[in-house]
Amino acid sequence: MKKAPQKPPPAILYTIVPKDLAGHLFNVTVTVAEPSLDGQVFTLPAWIPGSYMIREFARNIVRIRAEAGGQAVRLTKLDKHSWQAAPVAGPLTVHCEIYAWDLSVRAAHLDQTHGFFNGTSVFLRVVGQEARPHLVDIQRPAEPTARNWRVATSLPEAGAKRYGFGTYLAADYDDLVDHPVEMGDFALGGFTAHGIRHDIVITGRVPNLDMARLEKDLKAICDTQIAFFEPKTKKAPMDRYVFLTMAVGDGYGGLEHRASTALICSRTDLPTTAAPKTAEPNEGYTKFLGLCSHEYFHTWNVKRIKPSVFAPYDLQTENYTPLLWLFEGFTSYYDDLMLVRSGIISEATYFKLLGKTVGSVLRGTGRTKQSIADSSFDAWSKYYRQDENAPNAIISYYTKGSLVGLAFDLTIRAKTDGAKSLDDVMLALWDRYGRDFYSGGARGVTEQEVESLFDEVSGVRLKTIFDRYIRGTEDIPLAKLYAPFSVKVTEERKNAKPSLDAGIGRDAGGAKLTQVHEGGAAHQAGLSAGDVLIAVDGLRVNGNPSNLDQLLARYRVDDTVTVHAFRRDELMTFDVTLQGDRVPCVQISVAPGARKGPAVKRPSAS
Repeated sequence: MKKAPQKPPPAILYTIVPKDLAGHLFNVTVTVAEPSLDGQVFTLPAWIPGSYMIREFARNIVRIRAEAGGQAVRLTKLDKHSWQAAPVAGPLTVHCEIYAWDLSVRAAHLDQTHGFFNGTSVFLRVVGQEARPHLVDIQRPAEPTARNWRVATSLPEAGAKRYGFGTYLAADYDDLVDHPVEMGDFALGGFTAHGIRHDIVITGRVPNLDMARLEKDLKAICDTQIAFFEPKTKKAPMDRYVFLTMAVGDGYGGLEHRASTALICSRTDLPTTAAPKTAEPNEGYTKFLGLCSHEYFHTWNVKRIKPSVFAPYDLQTENYTPLLWLFEGFTSYYDDLMLVRSGIISEATYFKLLGKTVGSVLRGTGRTKQSIADSSFDAWSKYYRQDENAPNAIISYYTKGSLVGLAFDLTIRAKTDGAKSLDDVMLALWDRYGRDFYSGGARGVTEQEVESLFDEVSGVRLKTIFDRYIRGTEDIPLAKLYAPFSVKVTEERKNAKPSLDAGIGRDAGGAKLTQVHEGGAAHQAGLSAGDVLIAVDGLRVNGNPSNLDQLLARYRVDDTVTVHAFRRDELMTFDVTLQGDRVPCVQISVAPGARKGPAVKRPSAS
């Protein structure tokens, strides 16, 4: 006798309503058709993938209650982000009022101009039912000022029209919280890259936005990256992609998702139709395109190729891994590389950007104390919780990780006479761990597998790089690594300006030291972070950091000046011997007549 087909489990149903724009409040409900007989447990994530810090999103829940059949149901709080409902037989609904006033890519924000949220900030997880389909009804605000609002998200529509309010579908909870949502009266553009639609959403006032140039440049980047990972098929790993961008007066950052990215940038970094047409983007626009390139590369590297501890994520506690140098550092290596490979910037501009990265790594003495493997593991307590002593204590797995990527690339190319490169390693990682991640092959890569794969794919013994530059703290000898390619790396200290070697911020009373670099002039004189400088040799220092530079410019390196400063409202005097910049300006250039820049092209085109 033929068995009747089993009914699929009912979906978890959510609604989210921008309730009070001026009060920054979302109303969110979750309805469970078949709650646990023991009393359904709900929990809100403590962190968001891609931002490795416990953020305690539950602290933004203003009110929470539960009901079933029109009757109140008791909720018992289990810990800082979990609740258990009393046992009920029928559909159970939990109502939350959530405060949203974090203008970043990590959480949620709501006011009269727009709404934005990540699912990790607003959607309670139904414990034990995460694998069920999840439907979310995104509703329009009642305020008349929101009548022109639209919705932008990479979530598939399930009744809603594209860019419209209504119902959207996620395959499971992990999918639900991996598609941020923007709502508002935004600018909209888009393009097709290898057959896949890519949307560009810009929220915030941007006069004379050159959307046509943005579409052209982002298309070149996306075409290049898709072809990089799938050179034969040119097949992207998603059906649609969305760049969600918040333009502000001063900001920079991004967060990757499986089919979208959330970005924040300065509006002055976006292209304008009022500017003269140039072959290469200016510095600010290059920075924004590099950010887009970085987050888009994450579509493969960390959203699908993952550390084993991220498969799956445990969003209630820290997920420790020593491999962020691979997932963030290598992504930082390839982001600018993809700009030059796609033809957006020249090789000379690429080397200029690389020189700045080298300088930023050399500036902090923390690089001699912490390895990038340890920096990755300690991201939760150190890198994402930086204080005024950070340059003296830690190293960035982004910046030094990108230089490690370059070291691998140059080493492999040199030792295989250009037959292999880091590209081959990335493609092997994609083939073995990434391509099938969301279609039944979900398995992350371990630290041991990474090291073995590098040797296997390259045919080169690479343990020295792992020992010295990843697990160790040695500086990377770029001049030596570039030498076989006729690329010159020089360090210049021309026209050294007298300096305190400290970070300077604004303060109403003077110039506030934000960081004091170990061994620098300020440190040797006894100045500390937080000190407010009010005078140099009897001349007032105002709150503009450039004013201090102007005062110091009247002196030479090794001159001694008297600095008056307030510390905890107490006036103190310091004799400071001025230094030149201890970090050289790094210049990288290809020798005339040398072969095309190494690592810019695939090995076959080098």
